[in-house]
Amino acid sequence: MIVDCAVYREGRRDDEDLSLHEAVSACRAPEAFVWIGLYEPSEDEFDSIRREFDLHDLAVEDAIHAHQRPKLEVYGETVFIVLKTARYIDPEEVVRLGEILIFIITVRHGEASSLKRVRSRLEADPALLTCGPGAVLHAIVDQVVDDYAPALFGLGEDIDEVEDEVFSGSRTNPAERIYKLKRETLEFNKATGPLVEPIDWLARGHYELIHPEVRAYFGDVNDHLLRIHDQLESYRDLLTSILEANLAQVTVRQNQDVRTISAIVAIVAVPTMIAGIYGMNFEHMPELGWTFGYPLVIAVMVAICFGLYRYFKRAGWLE
Repeated sequence: MIVDCAVYREGRRDDEDLSLHEAVSACRAPEAFVWIGLYEPSEDEFDSIRREFDLHDLAVEDAIHAHQRPKLEVYGETVFIVLKTARYIDPEEVVRLGEILIFIITVRHGEASSLKRVRSRLEADPALLTCGPGAVLHAIVDQVVDDYAPALFGLGEDIDEVEDEVFSGSRTNPAERIYKLKRETLEFNKATGPLVEPIDWLARGHYELIHPEVRAYFGDVNDHLLRIHDQLESYRDLLTSILEANLAQVTVRQNQDVRTISAIVAIVAVPTMIAGIYGMNFEHMPELGWTFGYPLVIAVMVAICFGLYRYFKRAGWLE
């Protein structure tokens, strides 16, 4: 369950390996804090963490069961934030979401972003770590938001592909693909949109936990998040337009098919009608005894059919 457990004093990590209880005791010293990383803990496994840190029951329940919407909540002196990570799976055209819940105990669920790089980068910058838990919170949020960019790029490429397919002139109907991409866009948007306001609060200094020097960094993260949110909104509108255009294209193709069939039926009806008349076997019919009667009837049928073909061709009913 515990991926990593470390105590940081004055911007540096203690080298000694500590048990959970020892880490909690050590972090009570001035200018010290503990960062514990957990991965999909069960209720029983998380119970010792809850007791050591006196965590609120509602926050603990969210951390254990996951599947929460992005949010930021304050329980006494504890700030609890839920982040959704995103990774785009191109062959399946789906956005795979993970979850990170932070107390500065980080709890990961699903295919969440790995925090090993974040921890290593922070430990290489003692000056930033001296800003306390707020620096850790910023580094995690910044990594999660940065990871949105590749997912957004992959989603955008598939939207471009389906747009080209709709207007390519082919007779395919990518309505199902468009709908799936729109659903993934909406799910992605649900993972990013609710974060905008909480990150803005952190940037504006609503919480004393955040060191003043770190607040400007949260402002930069919020700018990136707003751009991603706006891009997802534009993707959603674009997919709606593509779906409408696809339905219009399908209707146009169906109308063209109906006109083509009608034109062919009209052309075929002429020789069918003439042949039907002369096939009634009446004794007294014009031109029955004439030597050139048969060639004349054939010529008349060909001329009328050719005239109808030229007419429907000019009218656009035949391609």
